[in-house]
Formats: sequence, C-alpha cells, structure tokens
Amino acid sequence: MTVKNAFYAQSGGVTAVINASAAGVIETARQYPDQIGTVYAGRNGIIGALTEELIDTSLESAEDIAGLRHTPSGAFGSCRYKLKSLEANRAEYERLIEVFKAHNIGYFFYNGGGDSADTCLKVSQLSETLGYPIQAIHVPKTVDNDLPITDCCPGFGSVAKYVATSIREAGFDVASMAATSTKVFILEVMGRHAGWITAACGLASEGEGQPPHILLFPEVEFDQPAFLARVDECVKTYGYCVIGVSEGIKNKEGKFLSESGLTDAFGHAQLGGVAPTIAKLVKDELGYKYHWAVADYLQRAARHIAAKVDVDQAYALGKAAVEIAMQGKNAIMPAVRRLNDAPYEWDIIEAPLKDVANVEKFMPRDFITEDGFHITEACRRYLSPLIQGEDFPPFSNGLPQYVTLKRQTVEKKLPPFSV
Repeated sequence: MTVKNAFYAQSGGVTAVINASAAGVIETARQYPDQIGTVYAGRNGIIGALTEELIDTSLESAEDIAGLRHTPSGAFGSCRYKLKSLEANRAEYERLIEVFKAHNIGYFFYNGGGDSADTCLKVSQLSETLGYPIQAIHVPKTVDNDLPITDCCPGFGSVAKYVATSIREAGFDVASMAATSTKVFILEVMGRHAGWITAACGLASEGEGQPPHILLFPEVEFDQPAFLARVDECVKTYGYCVIGVSEGIKNKEGKFLSESGLTDAFGHAQLGGVAPTIAKLVKDELGYKYHWAVADYLQRAARHIAAKVDVDQAYALGKAAVEIAMQGKNAIMPAVRRLNDAPYEWDIIEAPLKDVANVEKFMPRDFITEDGFHITEACRRYLSPLIQGEDFPPFSNGLPQYVTLKRQTVEKKLPPFSV
C-alpha cells in the first residue's frame, strides 16, 4: 500500500478541547505507519495549506502531543476562512491540489464547525473534479453545539460547564448584596442563532428561586414588555434577578439587538454585545441597579474546568476520523450517538458530510418553557450528562500548565500564493 501524508487543520473559533481532537488525530495516525507518513498541520487552518505553511508534527514529542489533550485553544492556529465554490474560485482549489501533490498528502482532516464541514465537503470532491485522490474527513467542533446528526459537539460541554458554574457563582454574589446594591445581573454568552449555551446557564437553577431566573434565547423573539415584567417580578419576589442571554437574540423585526453593522470573514453580522443593551433597558424602564458581564473568550478557553465527557469525546472523534480514513472512506464526519441519558452512554457513528454541511441544529421548542424564559426538564435531561466529570490539567505554581508546540514548518516547494 502506498504511504501518503496527512494534513490536519483547525478552523473557526477555538475551544477548550479542540486540541484533544488534534491529539486523537496525530496519535492515531502514528499507529498506521504503513498508510500514513507524516501528519502536517496547517498554520492558521486551511490558510496554512494555501500558503504552504505546513507544520511537521513528527518533530513534536509524544509527550507534547499527549499534552494537547489538556491544552486549550488551537495549538496550530485557526482561521475564519471559507472556501468559495469551485466555480467561483478555481484558483484556490488548484492551489490546494498543488500543495497536496507537492507534499504527497492524501488525507485531509478538518477540525471545525458548520463552515469547515462545507469546506471539507468541497475538498472531498476534488478527487473527482481535479483528478487527485484525497480522503477528506471532518472532525466536529463548535461551542455553539449546532451541528446536525451528532448528539453534541466537542467544545460545547466544557462551555456549558463553565457558564453554568459562572452564573451560579455570580448569583451567590448578587444575592448577598442585593438588599443594598445590585438588583439585576446579566451574563451574555455565545450563540448567534442557537441557544444551547444560554440553555446551559439554566442548569445552575435546581430549585425555586435559584438563579438564573430568566434566560433569553435566539429561538424566541424578544418580548420587551414580558421581559421587563418578569424582571420586576423576580426582584420583588426574590430580591434580585439573574439573567443569561445569548448574543444572538432578536427583536420582533428579526434584527439582532446587539448588531453592530459590521460583518466577519464569513459574512456573518458582527455582534456588539447584548448585555449592556439589556442592562440599559432595565435601568431606563425599571430603575434597578445592575451589573453585566460578557463571557466572551473566557467561556471557550476555560480548560481548567472542562467537562471530562467533552474531553473524552473530542479525543475519540479525532481518533475515529483517522480510523474512518484508514477504511478508505471519504466525505464523512464521525458523530456522537447518545445511547442512554442516565447513566450517559454514547458511541460514534458516521455522518455523511452532505448531510452536515450548512445545516444548523437549533434548540427544540420543547426544550424551552412555554413562556420562553427558561429550560424544560427535557432540556435538562439532554444537557446534564454533557457537563459531567472533571479532567483538570496539571498545575504548577498555582497555575495550569499548557503545552506550546515547536510548530516548525517544512521547506516550501511552490511559488508564493496570496489569500
């Protein structure tokens, strides 16, 4: 059998466990020396392939690759860059083929969310359209938890654990000061179209009156009068009100409350922070003293409080991606299948990329209470297993110790290419 090299890249917003998937890919690939030669990693995602910035992972020690399992962010660099269609930008695809040919790359592992699934699908079709055999396997990752077919997405469970913990702790803080100080606290979390992370905040509330008292989801149109009435009721009933809000909530006109007018590299609206918008509304209409916070990068970088389930799944999916490729398959995403809620049991199935690319999974309506302000027991049953277990990184001098790789690139063989 001809030995081919592999290309691995990380895409989009990074997570606390994306590097665990990288470890799964690289460690498993090293177990197939008769089929896979060197695993190259793209410096800054797919851009690394286009610019021929290929990191030689064989120069990284086994200890450092293993250490990726407990290291947050993207060890090789990520990017927000979506390949256009073959018809719209043939030059990019021809460049990929040139780079893959020049470095004897026959396996492509792309670790990301919905947009990278689309890119991976397009690359998988290169063998037919441009005459060069490539096996493209997508490794799922997104804190938004919005990929279809898979029970959950690596990165989400750890974010869920972080935001549920954070809003519970902040709730204790506000409750202790509410008599003479802050009455309303707002935590803004990620989630442009899908409210999974906001829903995870709801796990912190396990009894009557426990925060968060209100959750605002992208799937539910923001009803200002109903919201203000609920805030006022909570303050008068409990003495304070804690709110979890998705960055992507919309008004009745369908416009993001926090839309800044800018767009990102994928053409998505750049959101400018909904928490201060909600806080101002509370202040102007109800007069309550408030505080707000934006979890932002903290939620997706918090490896110190990662869920063990999430780490295990991230690694297992990276491992499965290589094993699927070794079976000669193409255009596949390994996905998590839930077998049981309690105890949580799962295995890995194969999802065709054509059924994954450009499909978003939203919160089911029966996961949101009838009034639109909290999660149901069905949602709690779904979410709770995903935050279970602790998988602490090693600590030294009181701080978590993370791995920094050499990231040494191979010699370029082709003319420069601009992206």
